Amino acid sequence: MTIYSVNDPEFKSYGKVLEGYDTSELTKALDDSTPLPDGVDYVMSEATLEYTNLFGALQNNAYGGMPIQIGYCNGHNTKLNCLEYHRDSELNIGSTDFILLLAKADDIENGKLDTSRVKAFLAKKGQVVEVYETTLHYAPCSAKKGEGFKVAIVLPKGTNGAVPNLKAINEEDKWMTACNKWLLAHAESSEASTGAYVGLTGENTDIESLI
Repeated sequence: MTIYSVNDPEFKSYGKVLEGYDTSELTKALDDSTPLPDGVDYVMSEATLEYTNLFGALQNNAYGGMPIQIGYCNGHNTKLNCLEYHRDSELNIGSTDFILLLAKADDIENGKLDTSRVKAFLAKKGQVVEVYETTLHYAPCSAKKGEGFKVAIVLPKGTNGAVPNLKAINEEDKWMTACNKWLLAHAESSEASTGAYVGLTGENTDIESLI
């Protein structure tokens, strides 16, 4: 597997880097106020991040005035485990470098996605990385062996909250694990062991030997 940069042409169909934003206050708050666990920890909304000046700029400019939330995903990780998607773009802003493992929604065939379709992209500290609605993604990965990552996650407000009270009317409905979150798990993942839909086939991608 090649690890590309989010600045490389290969990233263009997965997302883009948003220019013009001053992320220094946000990345400092992320560094100072959020933990770095041995595993991976996700919090959908974190007040210390949302109280920064960047919140208003991202809500009004990047999301066109839609209500948003800023949370974080921090920890140590080198494996794919799952892929998820939302009905909107997601923004990732790291106070460290980090790697995203990504695939495309149109690579899902009959409810399955082969992990050989997954590509890796390195993002640098402070970059505002947009991941498109049609891009499958999950927890970031460490950019350097033995080092962790801290990444602010920006999404429309309510995303990753409680799953709606719904009756499944099609196959995709069965993949929903939270509000505005559809997930395909690998059989080896902890998510699969707790009932998530197993939709990833092939090896559970691990980049440990590449960093």
